[in-house]
Amino acid sequence: MKFVPRSETTRQFITEATADLFNKKGYAGTSVADLEKATGLTKGSIYGNFENKEDVALAAFDYNLARLRKRIQETVEKCDSNKEKLLGHIAVYYVKTTNNGGCPMLNTAVEADDTNEIFRLRAASGLMLWKSDLVDIIRKGVAENEFKADTDADKTALILIALIEGGILLGKATKNFVHMDTVFDAAKGKIREICV
Repeated sequence: MKFVPRSETTRQFITEATADLFNKKGYAGTSVADLEKATGLTKGSIYGNFENKEDVALAAFDYNLARLRKRIQETVEKCDSNKEKLLGHIAVYYVKTTNNGGCPMLNTAVEADDTNEIFRLRAASGLMLWKSDLVDIIRKGVAENEFKADTDADKTALILIALIEGGILLGKATKNFVHMDTVFDAAKGKIREICV
């Protein structure tokens, strides 16, 4: 029998109320008591709207990713050049990392690793969406003669993602955001390298 939530409104409330919690504490680190505290609801109310904790965590991941993508889109729309758009991606990740538990894709991928294929696939999907966004910007920049004609858009997008996510990982793991700044500066350098 297919699970049907009691209330889409309550389901959305639970998702939003637990999104930061899952992003900061992860799936394993978040208890049912944490969910009850974050929502002010009982376990029965939560599980009347979600099949299990994993279902709540997946909804929270999707919500966090959508919030991040919206923030990036809002930033990119204000930019006049493709270079500024790429730099805007870096700026959004910097603010997200220092204010809100970090990148939901990185957090989920690291926690899932080899233990939870559903979470790994969800994080991978988010990363590939991000790559596609960057590739589109880079190709547009090449077409508009803003970026060098021989720029490999796919390779450059992957390098930028690796630098941004690697910088976040270094900053969070060492609790020294100077390391993150250093790597983010390298990402900005990569963007300068492809400019005409």
